[in-house]
Amino acid sequence: MTAWLSRLRLWPRSLTFRVIAFSTIWAIVTLVVIFTLITTLYRQASERGFDSLLSAHLFNLIGSVGISDNGALTGSPDLGDLRFSEPNSGWYWSVEPASEGVHGEIHSSSMTTSILSPSVAEVPFNANFQRSYATEGIKGEELEVFESEFVLDAKNRAARFRVMGNHSELEREIASFQRRLLTYLSLFGVGMIAINAIAILLGLQPLRRVRNALAMVREGTAQRLDGRFPAEIEPLASETNALIENNKRIVERSRTQVGNLAHSLKTPLAVLINEGRALGGATGQLIAEQAASMQKQVDHYLQRARVAAQRDSVVFRTPVKPLAERMVRVLQKLNPQTKLTLSPPAEIVFAGEREDLEELLGNLLDNAMKWAKSAVAVSVAAVAGSPGLFEIVIEDDGPGIPEDSAREVLKRGKRLDETKPGTGLGLAIVADLVNEYGGALALERSGMGGLRAVVRLRSLQ
Repeated sequence: MTAWLSRLRLWPRSLTFRVIAFSTIWAIVTLVVIFTLITTLYRQASERGFDSLLSAHLFNLIGSVGISDNGALTGSPDLGDLRFSEPNSGWYWSVEPASEGVHGEIHSSSMTTSILSPSVAEVPFNANFQRSYATEGIKGEELEVFESEFVLDAKNRAARFRVMGNHSELEREIASFQRRLLTYLSLFGVGMIAINAIAILLGLQPLRRVRNALAMVREGTAQRLDGRFPAEIEPLASETNALIENNKRIVERSRTQVGNLAHSLKTPLAVLINEGRALGGATGQLIAEQAASMQKQVDHYLQRARVAAQRDSVVFRTPVKPLAERMVRVLQKLNPQTKLTLSPPAEIVFAGEREDLEELLGNLLDNAMKWAKSAVAVSVAAVAGSPGLFEIVIEDDGPGIPEDSAREVLKRGKRLDETKPGTGLGLAIVADLVNEYGGALALERSGMGGLRAVVRLRSLQ
């Protein structure tokens, strides 16, 4: 049983293939059984008819032969079948003496030479003094022989009557019937399998409509599964729509809770910061610094909570090109001393929310502009050989990051240079966002001399 289940797992996962394969196998098995049954019944009927014909010829032969006073066999039997007059046709009859006082032999004109018969010891007569057996004919054909001994007169003088039929001819007729039947059943089977496959494909068409509707929801071009579905699939569509609505409610509720938490903590933290600054001295400065650090940490974790709440949503889609062009224009105006270039971005749709992509790009661009000496380069393109992925690359000509420090800068609040303004959360937020969307972030040495940040994310196709 385990081995059978293991082999079953190797089957293709396509429901269409499985249904068509099983129905095809069943049709083939059914047709084979029908072919076997029909040919068996046909053979049995043909052999019964063949035996009945030989038996009728035998009785006709017995009734057509007599004996003279001197014991000679007499008569001119006409069995009504031209094959008995055609030489070596495989159809013969003969009458031979079976007791003393009988002489002479008569046979059909088709029988050009004698045909041996087995001894009575080998094939005995039954209670009716009849026997049947198979023997070889004049031309090597297989003959079926019906033989009987019959008393011809009151003197108990008997003769042996034999009627022989061409059994090879019967086998050829049966084989011809089998070939014709096999041809007809094969044509019928091919037609039945084709019609069955078409019916299955049409029957599964609503599932393809559901799949296409789900793809539209995933791509963001639809908010729910729309359309009329069969009664068997309607509950699936309804439950899927309910799941999508529930997902949206969870996302909205999470956003609301995140916003409420942010607002509820904002005022107390601001009060602590102001009170610490008003208090002055080392104690006041410590309070203000710790409150500011708390505010940064709260912002960071609230951001992570918001992303986690909506990362698995299937209804968000963000065109990357207009967003990247807008952010590059804004940052170029804010940093006119640094040359910011954007390679012509491809038409790519990010499988996520616009605010998350803005924050990711903003933090990377802000970090590059902060450290660049004179130039920053940005490019957005699909990943070759990896459908469904795109790549954002941001390079600068600044000092870069040593390889042994690349992981350190991704930690919360970690800053390699305390003289530069900032919180140390920018790259950590980027890393968290990329991780939440199942992407990848790499910090490398740029050909421009500084840092090369590479982000890979999912795109909608």
